[in-house]
Amino acid sequence: MTSAKEKDLKEVAANFDFHGEALDTIFDTYATLRSECPVGRSEKYGGFWFITKSDDIFAAEQDPETWSVRPSMMFPPVTDAELPPIDSDQPEHTDYRRILLPLFTPKELKKLEEPIRETARAQATEFLSKGSDADASYGYARPVPTIIFSNLAGFPEEDWPKFDQWVDDIIYERVERPDVMRAAEKAVYEYFDSLLDNWEDDPESATLIDYLCRAKIHDKPLTRDELLRYCYLLFLAGLDTTAWAIRAGIWHLAHNPEDQQKLRDDPSLIPMACEEFLRCLSPVQAMARTCLKDTVVRGQEIKAGDRVVLAFGSGNRDEEIFPNPDKVDILRQENRHLGFGGGIHRCLGSNLGRRELVVGIEEFLKVVPPFTPADSDQKWHGVGPLNIKF
Repeated sequence: MTSAKEKDLKEVAANFDFHGEALDTIFDTYATLRSECPVGRSEKYGGFWFITKSDDIFAAEQDPETWSVRPSMMFPPVTDAELPPIDSDQPEHTDYRRILLPLFTPKELKKLEEPIRETARAQATEFLSKGSDADASYGYARPVPTIIFSNLAGFPEEDWPKFDQWVDDIIYERVERPDVMRAAEKAVYEYFDSLLDNWEDDPESATLIDYLCRAKIHDKPLTRDELLRYCYLLFLAGLDTTAWAIRAGIWHLAHNPEDQQKLRDDPSLIPMACEEFLRCLSPVQAMARTCLKDTVVRGQEIKAGDRVVLAFGSGNRDEEIFPNPDKVDILRQENRHLGFGGGIHRCLGSNLGRRELVVGIEEFLKVVPPFTPADSDQKWHGVGPLNIKF
């Protein structure tokens, strides 16, 4: 006979989701699953397995021969096409990833330090001028990475106002309103098609678009289709996740004035605090894989061809790895989080994203006086409104 507890657990597992309203209570769900069902199956989106423990997720990240990123690492996918390099297995993955690696070296990142800081300072000053009860998401967290990444990528400044809506429609509407996502997807592909049509090879220019257009793999340039898919990925990855991270950091500091004051008193703590924001309030709660061969994880058999979700957000709160894992401890020193993934598919732009987050929080605290939430019901997750009082 099945007990009531077992029935409840089966229901939690079968309904496991990491989109939309599910994020409101996701940390409680993670705790239940890690304790009672660390590897289980959800019936959402056609059915998928999920893995919730940090060590198991890290192991999967290090084993691309068992866990393929195809057909899409994002689940549900944001397009029908595979997006290089995140949806590419070896050896194609290395070929695609190598194209942009030179732009994300420590040396190149150092060149971006002052532009990042100038952008953050200017946006914080403009935000402050709007007065108390202004929206720190649309007024700061979103424009900072949009300006920085768009300059790096080579997107014309006059086009930036269009980007936020496209990102929202693709990332946040794909579950409930796939038709809206498809319309935005089409618009983005058409935008890059036009951008590529007008690209000119200026030797003095070294944007992401320049690198892609000049790139060769095995002495062959990328096809137009490859260029479009790569641009589509960069557009989504470069704008949404960093905006989420900056907004989440501000959200936490608004709700925790003691932590806010600690960082104001000692700004050298901000990088450590940002790692904790990435752990506890991560923009990337999960990524998908496809099992390539029958395998067993914690006694659960997963068949070749099955779709599997690596629940990074759960691994980031694993009791076996992090003491007091649900507390956002801005002084936490040991922090092996999964905010940028791991293994060969670790986020290509992680160093840039981390720097944008740290500088974004530093400049916001320098410019904006002590602040509190204007609306305590605003969510920790996503890139929606975040009104604060100061």
